Amino acid sequence: MAGSDKRKQSLYFPEEMLKEIQEEAARQDRSLSWIVQKAWKVARKEIMKYPSVNEFPGAEDEKENQVS
Repeated sequence: MAGSDKRKQSLYFPEEMLKEIQEEAARQDRSLSWIVQKAWKVARKEIMKYPSVNEFPGAEDEKENQVS
């Protein structure tokens, strides 16, 4: 992702998680945005291993059984 493309986005976190992120941001003297961006870069390869909602076993069977 290019460093010049900045977009405002609202994200919602559980209260305890947000508190932890805020504490880490304060500890590192960084912004919340910086912490979340770095966390994504560290975790994205692992997260991309998760199946999408359409990849769960049996998902196609459920679609076939739905009546239009």
